[in-house]
Formats: sequence, C-alpha cells, structure tokens
Amino acid sequence: MAAYIAVISLLQTIEQFQQRHPKLVQGQTAKTLESLHGTAQYFQNVVDEASKSRFDLEKIKSLEEIIRDAVSYAENVIEMSWTCGNASESSLNKNFLPVVERIDTIKKEVMEIVSDFSTSTHDIDDDHILESAGDSLSDTSSRSNRMLQHLEDGIVHGLDDDLEIIVERLKGAMSDLDVVTISGMGGIGKTTLARKAHDHLTIRYHFDIRVWITVSQKYGSRNVLLEALHCISKQKNIDIGKDYDEKDDNELADLVQKKLKGPRYLLVVDDIWSTDVWDNIRGIFPDCNNRSRILLTTRETNVAMYANPVSPHKMNLLNLENSWKLICDKVFGPKHDCPPELVEIGKKIAEKCQGLPLTISVIAGHLSKVARTLGSWMDVARTLGEIIASHPDKCLGVLGLSYHHLPNHLKPCFLSIGGFPEDYQVETWRLIRLWIAEGFIKRPGSEKSLEEAAEDYLEDLISRNLIMVRKKRFNGEIKACGMHDLLREFCLTEVERTKFMHVETSDIVPTTLSTQKHNRFSFQIHSNLDDHCFEILPSVARSIYLYPKNRYFANLKVFPHFHHLRVLAVFHEYGTSCSFPPEITKLCHLRYLQFRSYDHFLPASILKLRNLQTLIFESQHEYTPVLPENIWMMRNLRHLHVRKACTLLLPSRNSILNLEELSNLCFSCCTNEIFSGIPDLKRLIVHHRYSSAFSVNDITDMSSLTKLEALKCVSEYFWFSTPPISIKQSFFPKSLKRLTLDGGFCFPWDDISTLLVMLPNLEELKLKDHAANDHVWRLSAETKFESLKFLLFHGLNLKYWEASSDNFPNLRRLVLKKCTKLNEIPIDFGEICTLESIELYQCGVGAEESARKIEQEQEDMGNNFLKIFIHILSIWEASSDSFPNLKRLALKKCNYLNEIPTDFGEICTFESIELYQCSIGAEESARKIEQEQEDMGNNCL
Repeated sequence: MAAYIAVISLLQTIEQFQQRHPKLVQGQTAKTLESLHGTAQYFQNVVDEASKSRFDLEKIKSLEEIIRDAVSYAENVIEMSWTCGNASESSLNKNFLPVVERIDTIKKEVMEIVSDFSTSTHDIDDDHILESAGDSLSDTSSRSNRMLQHLEDGIVHGLDDDLEIIVERLKGAMSDLDVVTISGMGGIGKTTLARKAHDHLTIRYHFDIRVWITVSQKYGSRNVLLEALHCISKQKNIDIGKDYDEKDDNELADLVQKKLKGPRYLLVVDDIWSTDVWDNIRGIFPDCNNRSRILLTTRETNVAMYANPVSPHKMNLLNLENSWKLICDKVFGPKHDCPPELVEIGKKIAEKCQGLPLTISVIAGHLSKVARTLGSWMDVARTLGEIIASHPDKCLGVLGLSYHHLPNHLKPCFLSIGGFPEDYQVETWRLIRLWIAEGFIKRPGSEKSLEEAAEDYLEDLISRNLIMVRKKRFNGEIKACGMHDLLREFCLTEVERTKFMHVETSDIVPTTLSTQKHNRFSFQIHSNLDDHCFEILPSVARSIYLYPKNRYFANLKVFPHFHHLRVLAVFHEYGTSCSFPPEITKLCHLRYLQFRSYDHFLPASILKLRNLQTLIFESQHEYTPVLPENIWMMRNLRHLHVRKACTLLLPSRNSILNLEELSNLCFSCCTNEIFSGIPDLKRLIVHHRYSSAFSVNDITDMSSLTKLEALKCVSEYFWFSTPPISIKQSFFPKSLKRLTLDGGFCFPWDDISTLLVMLPNLEELKLKDHAANDHVWRLSAETKFESLKFLLFHGLNLKYWEASSDNFPNLRRLVLKKCTKLNEIPIDFGEICTLESIELYQCGVGAEESARKIEQEQEDMGNNFLKIFIHILSIWEASSDSFPNLKRLALKKCNYLNEIPTDFGEICTFESIELYQCSIGAEESARKIEQEQEDMGNNCL
C-alpha cells in the first residue's frame, strides 16, 4: 500500500512538473521525464496486481519496499530540482540522469521478481503480471468469521425491532423470489440477526426448506453448492448421493435447482463481499413464484443495494441502554443485578464501546475476569483501547477483513483518518482537500475533477461501513464524518505496521523515534510541543498534523528544513496561537497550510508558496485581517478560509484568482471589481461587521459569480439597533443553490419573497437570528419557490405566516427553531406531496399544535409519509416551590431532557416519578432524587 501511494505521488509530481515548467521540459529532459513516467506506470501495475496476489506475503512486502524506496528517491530529486528557481534544461537533465539509471536498475530487478512469481505458478494467466486470486487472507477470514459468530451469539438486546422487520419481510405477500438484505459494519450483529430470523418459529413453519451458506472473502461456487446440498439433505432426510467429487459444478447446480423447485425455501447468504459473487449465487437458485426468499448479509452497502435497491435494511449501533444490558447479561448473567456502586462506571464503559456489539462482547468478557470492584472497573474504562488492541483475533482481525478487502486507492484515504484524534468529526471539505494535497487521489480519466473523484472515494468507504457519517445535509450530502473507536484502533495499528504515518499520543515525547521509514506525522498530545518534537523527524517528512492543547506551542521557524513538506495542519485549541514566521514561505511544495496566528495580516512572501491549494488562516488579532495584494498571483490557490472577516485588496491589474471557496470576506469587498477577479467561486461566506465607512445598505453586486452555488451572509449587528435594510439592493447570482442569511439584517419579508423567488436553482434557504424581523410573512399565489427543498427559520420574530402548498411545491423538510412567537404553521402545508418532515425545536404552543394537526389530517387521509418531530425540553430549571402540590410526574419519550430538577424531592405531596423511554440523564436524576429521599427516611416517593 505504501508503494502504491509513492507511485501515485510520483506520477502526479512528474505531470505537475511538465505542466508548470514547459520551457524547461524540452529535448532530452522531456524524454527523461517520459521514461520515468512510463516506469512509474509499470510499477503501479505491478503493485496493483501484487495486492491481489496469492503469493508469499513477505515476498510481496519486499517487492513493494523496493518500489517505494526507488520512486520516493526519484520524487525527492524532482522536487529538489523544482525548488531551484534558476535551474536550466541542461542542469535538470544532469540531475535526472542518475535517477533514470537507478530506476532502470530497480525496474529490471522488479521484472525478475515478477518473472519468478510467474514461473512458480502453473495456472498463471499470461495476460496478468501476477495471479489475482485474492486468497491470501482466506485463512484469516475463516478464523475471524468463526470468532465473530461466537462473539455475536450472545447478542440479544437491541435486535427485537430489527428481527420483527426482517421476519415480516420474509413472510411478505410477494409471490416472486424476493431478496431481503442486511448490511452494516463488521461486528454489528448481522449474522446474529440473520440466524435469529432463520431460526424464528414462524419462519420455520412458513418455509419448507431453509438453506444457510456462508460466503466470506474466499468464494468458491462449489463450496456454496455443497453447503446448500448439505442443508437440503439434512432437513429432508434425503440421501442426495455421496459421489459429489465425481460431479462437476454444473451437475451440482442442477441437483440444487431440482431439489428446490416446488418447496418454498429460505436461502440465507451470509457475509457476501462483491456484486460479482452475488451474480453467480443468484443464478443458482430458482424462482418458483411461491414466495421463496433470499436473506443476504454484507458489510458492503453497495452489494446490498445491488441485490435489492428497494428497502435495504441497514443495522444501527446499539443505544446506551441496550449496550449496558448486554454487558450486564454477559458479566452478571440475565437474572443477576449489577452492584449499585458499579452502575455509573459500567455505563461509562458501555458508552465508550460506542454501540458496537463486537466491542461490547470483548470488553464484557474482560470484565467477567477482573475483580468486581470500582477500582478494577475504572481501570478498564481508562485502558479500554489497550484491551481491544490486546485481542487482535477477536476485534481488530475481524475489522481488518474490511480493510484488506479494499482496493489500493482507498487504503491511504482510510488510514489517513488515524491522523485525527479520537472522536474527531472532520468536515468533508477539509478531508477531501487533505487527500488531494497528500496525493492520494488518482487523477480520473473521465471529465471528473479531483474533488469529485475524492467524493467518490469517500462515498465508497462509507458504503463499506469503514467511515461513519456524522452530519448530513437535507439532500444526503455528507457534511462531516468520523470513525468508530474500534476501527480507529485497527487504523492506528495498521499505520504503524505499514509505516504509513507515525501517530504520537503519549504526553512524553521520546528523545528518538524510529521514523526513518515514515514521512507523515500526527502529534496528538497534551504536553508542550517544543522544537525537539520536530528535530527528531526526518527531513523528507511530507505531512505534519499538530493538535496543541495549550497556549505554549513550538516556534514554526523549525519547519523550513522539511523541504518536501506538502501538508502542515495545526489544529489549535484553547486559544493557542503563534506568530507566522516568513520562513514558512520557503516550503515551496506546501499544498495545504492551516494555522492560527495573533497577527492580523499575512506576509507578502506568502506568494512564494506557489503550489499552495488550501490556506486556512485563523487570526486572533482584534483588527480585521488583511490579505496581501499579491495573493492574486497564487494561481493554484483554490480554498481560502479566514476565521474573521477579512479584507481582500483590489488587484493592481486584471488578475484572476482561481478560488473555488472563500470565507470570510468583508461586505465592503463585495464589489464587481473584486468578484470579477474570482469567476470560479462556488462557495462564499461574507461577513458584515460594524464600520462607520461602510453600511450594509451599500450595493452588493454578486452577479458576476455565475458559478456560485452556496452563499452565507453573516451580520454582527444587533437586530434592535439595525436601521431598515432592503435586500433588493443586493444582486444574487441565479446559480445559487444554498443561501443562509444569519444575523441582524432585519430584511423585510416582502423583499425576501420578491428577490429570492427569482433564484431558479435555490434548494436550501436558512434564515437565522433576526435575518428577517417583520411579524408577518404573507405570500401571494404568484410567489413560488419552485426548487426549494429545505427551509429553516431560527430565532425569528415571525408571528403570522400566510402561505399555501402552492408557494413551496417541492419542499421536503421544514425546520423551525426558537420561533416562539409563531402562532401557526400554514395548515395547507400538509398537501405538499414532497414534504417528508416538519421539525420543531423550542417553539410556541401554537406552532406545535398546528404541526400535530397537519400530521393527524395526513394520517386520516392514509398518508404516513409525513413525519412530525417536536423537540421541546432539554434543560428544565425549576424548584419545589414551582409545584407545591404536585403528586405525580410522568415523562414519556423526553429524549432530550438532561435532568429532572433535584429540588423536586422536597415537594411534600410528591408520590411518584414515572419515566417512559427517556434519556439517561433524566433516569439518573430520578434515581438520585429517590436515593436522597430514602437517606432522609422518606419512603413515600
């Protein structure tokens, strides 16, 4: 895998060198680079085939190390030549000749190794460099599946709802052979759920024959046929014959079909990994039009969707309640209670398992062997990650199957998540920019951009259940993602094993590190990051991620000796910052730079970072940051993020900046002169701060931004001190798809209606914190937001909303937050056929009642598609004096309530507190009230 990354990176470096230095790449130098490019492509083919090979893993590892070292050396030479600004064509060729000689020698060595591989195999396909049978992990796969099945057998909590759904699907009225799919990450309980469905009493009576076959990564059609015949003969006491070895696969398939034609059968296909395998299996089993069923389990969501795109069943992680019950059952038995002193720490342990049954089973097994004392359980909670890592066959090996099944191009993207701390939620845009800067994204042969290819990579990893979606947009776009802790433990093990990255999590940084084979580093420590941390790193480091936890941070002047550095990302916390040293601008290969500074400007020398693609500058200074004028000369800059409102100076001449994303730009810079110089802008955040020299009433012209898709306007004005503003003076481009107006703009509703309705592509509209301040929004019949699918109001003074379903014909989701004055949601909204949900957060009684009325009307009409979510209470501040005669308190489905006021125990008339499906916080506070009253001798409550 490391070899693959090195080869892809070399190919990109050669291509960039050829594109950016056409005058130097001529004559013999051009031929030399073409030769290097061809050899790199050959190495890529070798590495690709080697990753699928059945040959000795140590030999493959040795082969990949040879290739990695060779191409890394070649890339270092090319980059160093790139660094020299006064290089000539002849001097370049002189530098490259030794590289070519070395690469050619390595190529011959690689060809001999490949030849040895080929001749050592009798059944090799001459059209391939190496045989791609993919069996090298078969033994591991079998062991891990047996272990996984053993661990999952004890999972009983949290599957009842899933089981009911699956059983009903299997007994459905459809006469054709239907496929029911179960997907989810490794260890989540897919096999257990399938087994419970297979053994369910009603299923046993419903089907005449039940067949179970396990596929796993080692697929063989003959094994599938033999497993099926074994199940058939065992259930029906039929002697099918013992001469299986004498029959070929076609004869066995005919025998299976013959025995299954007529009876109603259930076929369980457990642990299938690819669509090709599914195609082979599906053709074996007949459709007799008698309500037979196939139940399929897979870790790959795309396989489940391929088998049946209608109603795929995706398993979710267990909630805290079921996680804790599972631990209790395994540690104390189903009829034994946990000692009270262990409940609190036990629930913390359950919470740290993050709902994955595999993790819970392993940790519960460990708890059953340690002393049942508070100290012992606290030790388990503190060292949970180490305990998981100490059971590689039980945990990491199971999840490792998903990783080893990945194609080469996805492995570095997956491993890169190890560079982020535990439970870190990384924004999609940031992750994609890092992948591109690192060189992980192979340039697509189609018309897709690198960003689009990276999005495909991310979606692929998510469909394989290796990366978890943390936040989504209404249209399904991924806003943020992360990784389950168990997968992260595997990831950290793998990054160190493969030398992909060195991740330092210890507060005591060692005086020396075995890092000569690493070129990526992530420091996730609480102690001070001093110069020593970086002096011990090799000079060929290409990526450095830093997470300083306090104000004391290493001087950035230590970094310029990393001449090959591409990524320098400093994720500051707790107000940490540093001064931006001009020495950083010597890192001419830097593509991604993120840091926080107490300066309010960037030095003019930033222009030297000619390869910079992403710049994230968080100024701590009280003044508005000013971007240098020569930033217009940075041709490769695509993403520019400034934490505070920044000033972008006018270019001295007609310069074009190829930015695709810019935030946060001062309103005063929103002029045609500025925007005409950034015509490719797709996402923009503009910031309005108080200024005597500029008013938001000044004309804002964005009409030249013809590619702009997302716009967010933020105002720091207080709404009650803001003069009347007219949005009509702003000119928004018709390309807008997402618009957010946030802050005390106080735009009239009439302006919002007349102007925004003219945006034909607008799909998402968010109005927050007095962005509109009138009490009435009255829409005429002619006002139609044709494309609007998502509408959000937050903190508005709106009281009366007069509208109909015709005004929002394609609305899918309506969200209202803290709109306490709104009397009613237009009742006619129930007739919007596309509307999927109405969500209310801390709104008034009138809005809640109208939402329930809409829901009831739709249910009476047989429409169960529309869902109403009302989230009211999270914090309850009250005392016993507020309810002096309260006898009974009943809370149902108050999932957001953090705590019941503990003072309620002093209400002398209080008889009972009843909780039904409430949050853990509410439960714990109720028990605390009960315990306090018992300690005081009050057994009445």
